[in-house]
Amino acid sequence: MTPVLYDYWRSSASYRVRIALNLAEIEYDTTSVDLLKGEHLENAHLSRNPQGFVPALDIDGQTLTQSLAIIEYLNETRPVTFLPDAALERSRVRTLSYIIAMEIHPICNSSVAADIMARTGGDEAVRVDWMKTYIRKGLAAFEKRLGDGQGGTFCHGDAPTMADICLVPQLYNAERWGADIADLSRIKEIAENCARLEAFAAAHPDRVNAAG
Repeated sequence: MTPVLYDYWRSSASYRVRIALNLAEIEYDTTSVDLLKGEHLENAHLSRNPQGFVPALDIDGQTLTQSLAIIEYLNETRPVTFLPDAALERSRVRTLSYIIAMEIHPICNSSVAADIMARTGGDEAVRVDWMKTYIRKGLAAFEKRLGDGQGGTFCHGDAPTMADICLVPQLYNAERWGADIADLSRIKEIAENCARLEAFAAAHPDRVNAAG
């Protein structure tokens, strides 16, 4: 049975899973869950994920949620190397991934930003400044972590890992919100290498939105 990805084109967590599925060469169908229309809070989606988040992935007879858990599942069940074999190398890739998925993303989640706006009088400038500040702060730390001499063409070695899968969607968010990352040369180099791969290019929100 063809896997089904429930996603939203601009969701960075969904973007991660699209990249992973493409890298794993898994054909899948997509069902859009429009966050702006509140479809993620409707019973149909809450039955897939009680948190009301995207993505959710129907695969192997199960419904999986949480993007990193999905990526690790694919790593364990498909012939891919999103995580290295050596324990210390896996730890490094997870560290890089978690900087984005567990530090930057939760703070910059759309629902969090909306709450910040509500608590500060609804000033859009507050939301933009919030996004710029925390995306910049997190990516600067990511850049420093890359300086340990263990990288390669990508975040870890010369093939994409879970770290690259997390990085690219966050850079899309950085561009969207105008975060200043001009000095983060290593991150930008990795992003250019990723962009050359069709698995990354096909998952880009602009292509997904245009196709939808």
